[in-house]
Amino acid sequence: MFGLGIPEIIIILIVALLVLGPSKLPEVARSVGKALGEFRRMADDVKESLAAEMDKEDEPKEEARTQAAEPKAPDPYAEHHDPAAPAEHRDSSAPKEGGSDSHVQKDA
Repeated sequence: MFGLGIPEIIIILIVALLVLGPSKLPEVARSVGKALGEFRRMADDVKESLAAEMDKEDEPKEEARTQAAEPKAPDPYAEHHDPAAPAEHRDSSAPKEGGSDSHVQKDA
């Protein structure tokens, strides 16, 4: 975890036993264990709340993406009424600029 091996842990326990004495060592070990457990629970709570907040922030973005991805119904009259539309986007049955209408009969 912190790069401590078994020999280092044994040395720390021996020093703690010498400093605290045999009567206080179990109490201190219990207190340290409870503190570490509480710290882990608080850290997990923070992680969960951050994940929930991130999910809340992502929801509007996903809704916008799905709305943008939904195809809109094309206006069937838009191509005929928009003179600024390029020729390749116009309906082939619509008359071309400067051209003759092939479907209109002319009297000869």
